[in-house]
Amino acid sequence: MKNIIIGFFLLVFSFSYSQNNEKIFPDDFLGIYKGELSITTENGKQKIPMEFHLLATDSIHKFDYKLVYNKAPRNYTLVVKNKEKGLFEIDENNGIILPTFFNENVLHSFFEVQGNFLSTRLDFTSENSLAFEILFSRLQNKTKTGGISKEIPEVFGYPITVFQKAILKKQ
Repeated sequence: MKNIIIGFFLLVFSFSYSQNNEKIFPDDFLGIYKGELSITTENGKQKIPMEFHLLATDSIHKFDYKLVYNKAPRNYTLVVKNKEKGLFEIDENNGIILPTFFNENVLHSFFEVQGNFLSTRLDFTSENSLAFEILFSRLQNKTKTGGISKEIPEVFGYPITVFQKAILKKQ
């Protein structure tokens, strides 16, 4: 009986401790992250310096969201749509707004532009760094398989032609 009571208190303590340490996006991830972006294409690999800035603004629903490639900044705005549901938008400040979803410390986005499909992933699971990834596929390269019966649906594939990855350290 004593072991059951001790186990119960340990469970309650660990649950309440984990609840108190849960991080809130974007507030608990603000900062400047720097590193090197590796770009892999069918022509080979290249590496360039990269930065990601996520900073507070005067608005509680908007954050500066800046990507810097090779010292060339791209200034965007992260807009909170529904923090509890993980719904955000990246406003490129030029009429382009990309829906994003935050779940389990990862910010995801899928979008199509000029005949290309892109998937972005910013993984904040490490304490003082983030893993940044972009997958790129040309829609014209779409493959189709299946569809031979009611039980086997058509499936479309999108071959990845560009892969970008960086591990950025919080400064």
